[in-house]
Amino acid sequence: MSDQLRVESLPPREEPADVDLAAGGLAAVDLADPAFWRRPADQRAAAFRQLRALDAPVYFVERPGGLLRRERGFHALVRHADVLAASRQPQVFRSAPGVTTPEPARWVRLLFGDSMVNLDDPHHAQLRRIVARAFTPRLLDQVESQIGAIATRIVDGVIAERPADFVPAVAAQLPFQVICGMMGIPQERWPLILRQIDQATEHTGVRRPLRARIRIPGRGLRALARLQRVVAEVGRERRRRPTDDLISALVSADLDGRGLTGRELGAFFSLLLVAGVETTRNALAHGLHLLSAHPEQRALLLADPEQHLDGAVEEILRHATPIIQFRRTLAAEHVLNSTRLGRGEKVVLFYGSAGRDEAVFPDPEAFDITRHPNPHLAFGGGGPHYCLGAHLARQEMKALYRELFTRLPDVRSVGAPELVPSSFDHRVRSLRFTFS
Repeated sequence: MSDQLRVESLPPREEPADVDLAAGGLAAVDLADPAFWRRPADQRAAAFRQLRALDAPVYFVERPGGLLRRERGFHALVRHADVLAASRQPQVFRSAPGVTTPEPARWVRLLFGDSMVNLDDPHHAQLRRIVARAFTPRLLDQVESQIGAIATRIVDGVIAERPADFVPAVAAQLPFQVICGMMGIPQERWPLILRQIDQATEHTGVRRPLRARIRIPGRGLRALARLQRVVAEVGRERRRRPTDDLISALVSADLDGRGLTGRELGAFFSLLLVAGVETTRNALAHGLHLLSAHPEQRALLLADPEQHLDGAVEEILRHATPIIQFRRTLAAEHVLNSTRLGRGEKVVLFYGSAGRDEAVFPDPEAFDITRHPNPHLAFGGGGPHYCLGAHLARQEMKALYRELFTRLPDVRSVGAPELVPSSFDHRVRSLRFTFS
C-alpha cells in the first residue's frame, strides 16, 4: 500500500478524549477506533471534512498484523463521487463475505442463511427478482392505503396517552406495523417480534464492555433465530393456505422454477425488519428533532406542507443518513481516485460523509428543506444493492409527518436525542417530545 495514506488503529479507550482536530491533524482521526464514534457530532463532522479534503482515501488498521495473524483494515471512502463509483461497480466492489462491521462469521451465514445485502450476482440478482416480483401493484396499493390508516391510529394514541418518548411510541410503531402487516404476520406475534428486533440490533456497530459480553453472549443471534423461526412457521402455513400478503407471494413465487426457501425467507424477513424498521424509525426521530431545532424550516413546512413535505423528507434523510457505512471487498485490482486498491482489500463506504460533500452540497451542514437538487445517498449509491424499500420509507415518513403536524402543529422534541454510539447506523435510543 505504497500510494495511500495510512492510520493505525489506537487501542480502544473507555471514554472519548476531547480532541482538537485542527491541532491534532490526521493523527487525531481514527475511524476504526470505537472511541471515535463516542465523540460529539461536531467533532466527527470535522474529522470527515478533513478526510474529504485529502487527495486519496485513508487506510485505517482495524487489527495489526503479527506472526500468526494477518493485518485487517479498510480504505475509507468519504467523498460522494467515490461512494457512487464503488456502489455502481459491483463486479469489482463485492458485497460478500459481508457488508457489516464485523463481517458475519461463516458459521452464522451457514446457520441463518445469507442476507441479500451480503450477496453478489448471480445469486443476489435471482433473489432480488423473486422479491421484486412479489411486490405486485395490488400489494403496493394495499400497503400505501394502510400506511395512512396506521399513521392515524398512532397519532390517535399519542393524543390519548401522551407518551413522553417519541421513539417507542411513534417512530418505531409505524414502520414495524407496516412491515408486519405487509408480510402477513399474525398480530398476536407482533410484541414478540418487536422485542427480538431490539435485541438483534442493540449492539450492532457498538463496542460493548467485557462484562456485557460475558453476561449475554449470543443474545443478538438468539433473537435473530427467534425471528426466523416465526417467519418459517408463517411461511409453511402460507404454502398450504396462501393469502393476499407478501409472505404468500414470496413462498409461492415461480421465478427460475422456484420461490424463496424457508431459510431465504427467514433471512429476507430479518433484513426487512431490521433494515426497514430500524432505519425508518431513526429517520423519523431525527426528523422531528431537526424540525424542532430549526423553527424557520418547521414554519416553512407548516405553511405549505404540499409544497415542502417531499423536500423535508429528503433533507431529513440526507442529514440523518440512517445507515452510516457499508463495506465492500475488492474482487480485482482497481484504481479509485488515484489510489491503487489490491484484490481482497476492503473499502468502507461512508454514506453520511458523502451526504455532506462540499463538492456536491452547498453549505452541507445547513438543514434546508428547499435544497434542490438533493442527491443524498441515504438509500445507497445506486447499483444492484440500492435499497428496495426506499419508496416505502419515503411514503411512511410523509404519512406520519403529515398526520402529526396537521393534528399536533406544535409537536416538538424536548432536548437532544439520546444516540447510541454506533459506527454502523445513526441510531436514536430515546427522544423526549411534547405538544399542547
